[in-house]
Amino acid sequence: MKISMINYKSLWALLFILASWITFTLFQNSTKIWSALNLSISLHHWNNSIKSLFLKAPLIPLKPLTETELRIKEIIEKLDQQIPPRPFTHMNTTTSATHSTATILNPRDTYCRGDQLNILLEMRDHLGHRKQYGGDFVRARMSSPALMAGASGKVTDFNNGTYLVSFTLFWEGQVSLSLLLIHPSEGVSALWSARNQGYDRVIFIGQFVNGTSQVHSECGLVLNTNAELCQYLDNRDQEAFYCVRPQHMPCAALTHMHSENKKVSYLSKQEKSLFERSNVGVEIMEKFNTISVSKCNKETVAKKEKCKVGMTSTIPSGHVWRNTWNPVSCSLATVKMKECLRGKLIYLMGDSTIRQWMEYFKASINTLKSVDLHESGKLQHQLAVDLDRNINIQWQKHCYPLVGSMTYSVKEMEYLTRAIDRTGGEKNTVIVISLGQHFRPFPIDVFIRRALNVHKAIKRLLLRSPDTMVIIKTENIREMYNDAERFSDFHGYIQYLIIKDIFQDLSVSIIDAWDITIAYGTNDVHPPQHVVGNQINILLNYIC
Repeated sequence: MKISMINYKSLWALLFILASWITFTLFQNSTKIWSALNLSISLHHWNNSIKSLFLKAPLIPLKPLTETELRIKEIIEKLDQQIPPRPFTHMNTTTSATHSTATILNPRDTYCRGDQLNILLEMRDHLGHRKQYGGDFVRARMSSPALMAGASGKVTDFNNGTYLVSFTLFWEGQVSLSLLLIHPSEGVSALWSARNQGYDRVIFIGQFVNGTSQVHSECGLVLNTNAELCQYLDNRDQEAFYCVRPQHMPCAALTHMHSENKKVSYLSKQEKSLFERSNVGVEIMEKFNTISVSKCNKETVAKKEKCKVGMTSTIPSGHVWRNTWNPVSCSLATVKMKECLRGKLIYLMGDSTIRQWMEYFKASINTLKSVDLHESGKLQHQLAVDLDRNINIQWQKHCYPLVGSMTYSVKEMEYLTRAIDRTGGEKNTVIVISLGQHFRPFPIDVFIRRALNVHKAIKRLLLRSPDTMVIIKTENIREMYNDAERFSDFHGYIQYLIIKDIFQDLSVSIIDAWDITIAYGTNDVHPPQHVVGNQINILLNYIC
């Protein structure tokens, strides 16, 4: 009996050691298992056996994705399919503009106004070999500088190294054609991969003020640090911004912000060579002669109806003639701005490209008086009124991220969704929104989430006030050689496609600034005043 008790104790001790070893091994070799299992181990439960302990361990339920998160995931997966990884072993195997060929299909000596001109583009690498896949970022434009005329071309990618470029010959005269290889497919793939790897190419410096004390601290959309953070969260829309919390300062003491480019890149040294100035925006069709376009005594084109909200956009959406924008699907009238805006409340929301509209209005309507809102910096909210005509025009910046070395106040900042939600709206209220440029340096999910949240806010607005006019202004193209990893037009083009996709189901109109600025050939994030004026003329035709 004494011996059996000793054996029993020995066996119990052996089981305890064995169980401890199994537990330790599981912890060492499978952290995933331990994160999924909620195992509470105590000596009290050992008499239930090791097996029963594992059987009773409850799984921690995974938090289901929200509707917005599912939509973000869906859009990103769609984009990943459209921008697949491309091999990049050597510069010689990348697309070469000079070795690629462009052939006019069914060429003629003279073309008629209104004809389609089609070009087959065959891409080759620097060794002259045919490319077997697509994905090159190509920009097509036709122009007649003497006539101050221009239009974009439609590029169709067959995903096998060939492209169809279609031009509509909108006007008579001598027309020059341009096909630019902005980035080869390998560069596009590299930019897409790099964009979605990190949030730290641009960092933000927040200024905290407490009495006479002033401290600066690093801020951002995501901060990789163990330091204590201030979180500025819109809980409903799950939009967040963070700052490293300064010592002895409350989070509410944040007053101003500016951004700085950080020496961070997710491109390899080899990939960076694709974005040197000599490799960006290279002309493919340098040897092409000008195209002669005649009237050809065709029947008079049917008169188009006046442009109005809700009309379907085309590609291209119009052309420039004598420096004036002419849409394809409708006609624009000359509108007297003062009378058109009588009794109107105009909200301009977004970035500095829509602030240009505010400045244009103030310069064009001499009876508009600016109201001092006692804010500081160029990004301060703006308000201008004409009391006699009851015109009220406002501009406000969108919330984080706002990229720029200029210091701006954050105390008056709010997400556009909140600004839209507090807008009553009615038939004399017009809202114009422009988003994009400041989102280019950050992973695409940031932009998609913002666009989806704005979509939901507009949907709520139109539900309670269906007479409110809502306009989405797309991005302008910008400087071609300006820091491709952060600001390439490829990033803007992806955002342009996202905007058109997300807002297609709402009763809103899109002013296609992307197509307009390509037609004008501006390559400037802040295009000249005559381009801005033509964008605004579309708005005036929608209103009046």
